[in-house]
Amino acid sequence: MSTSVNRPSTWTFLTHHARVLLEIARDPQARVRDIAGSIGITDRAVQGIVSDLHQAGYVTIQRVGRRNEYSLNLEAHFRYRTEADLPVRLLIDMFAQHDLPKSGG
Repeated sequence: MSTSVNRPSTWTFLTHHARVLLEIARDPQARVRDIAGSIGITDRAVQGIVSDLHQAGYVTIQRVGRRNEYSLNLEAHFRYRTEADLPVRLLIDMFAQHDLPKSGG
């Protein structure tokens, strides 16, 4: 019997690129270190992803003092052909609900 059968699968629906985009949407002044810690990847990986997102036009980076401040182009469209007609705003809006306070009751 294979030992891999007993291990839980580690795949997820969202890529690290999507997770970085969501973290920037939640906090446009977040440090690379904070994003990396939140997602569970290295600072270097986050830097590469932010660079990818910037080059593709999803993120604009502005230096403010010693920190970066990010802004998102929410009207940019997904890259994969089956979603290419949809803006990334849909992803951000869907996960923004996650950040809303839970209603008591």
